[in-house]
Amino acid sequence: MTSDHATRETPARRGAVDRDVVVVGGGVAGLSAATFTARHGLDTLVVDAGGSILRRNAHLANFPGFPAGVNPRRLLDLLDEQAANAGCEHIEATVTGVDRTEDGFAVATDGGDRVDTAFVVAATKNTTDYLAGVDGVGVVDRGKTFVDADERGRTGVDGLYAAGRLAAKPHQAAVCAGHGVEVAVTLLEDDDRPFYHDWTAPDGYFTDRGRDLPPGCEEIDEAERADREATARAAMRDRFAEPHPDDQVTHPTLRDE
Repeated sequence: MTSDHATRETPARRGAVDRDVVVVGGGVAGLSAATFTARHGLDTLVVDAGGSILRRNAHLANFPGFPAGVNPRRLLDLLDEQAANAGCEHIEATVTGVDRTEDGFAVATDGGDRVDTAFVVAATKNTTDYLAGVDGVGVVDRGKTFVDADERGRTGVDGLYAAGRLAAKPHQAAVCAGHGVEVAVTLLEDDDRPFYHDWTAPDGYFTDRGRDLPPGCEEIDEAERADREATARAAMRDRFAEPHPDDQVTHPTLRDE
C-alpha cells in the first residue's frame, strides 16, 4: 500500500514548465536532493558538468554506513543510481545561466538547451556565475564564492535553493549529503505540500491502528520486505565485486601535460 500524494498535479504536469526541479551539480549534495524530490513525484533533472571534487578523494573513510570506508567514485555512482531509481534524469552539461520566468526559471546549458523549471537547486561546489542573471541572489566571497542562504538552503529568491558547499556547508561528504536532503524537504514544504515522511513501514504499522498513511510512507508485507532486502544485498554484492574501473584522479594542477 502506498500514499497517492506523489500523484498530485504539479506545474510540469499542467504544461507550464518542462521540469518541476532542476538540480545544478551532480555531487553528493545535488544527487541527495534529487533523490528526495524525485521520490516525492517531482519531475527532477540533474545537470552535471562531471566535476565532483569527491572523485579526487583517494578513499572516503568517514561516510556513515561504510565502517571500512568506500571508494568515493563508487559512492558517487551509487548515489547517481539511487537518484535514477527514484525517477531522476541526469545529463552531462554545464549550466551557463539561470533566469527568472513567469512560471519559475529558465536554465540554459553550454549545449544550447533551455529547460524551464518551477524550482532550481544550486549544488555546484563554488561556481556561482550561472546565477548572475537572477536578481536577489546574494553571493558571499570568502576567498571562494558561496550563495547566501539560510540553514535550510533558501536563498533570497523564491523557488531557488542552494545545497552543500555552495551554501557554505562544511567540506564533508556526509554533511553535504544531509544538507541536500534537507534542502529537498524544505522545497517540498515551501511548495505547500503536507509533511513528507519518506519511510517504509511494516504492513499494518499505521493502518492497523486506524491511521492513514502519512504522505511519502508505504506499508509492505513480510514477503515484499524480504524481496527488497534480497534485491539490495544482491545489488551491493554486484557493485562491490570488482575494484572501481576509473583511475584515481588528483588536483588539476598536478596532472601531467
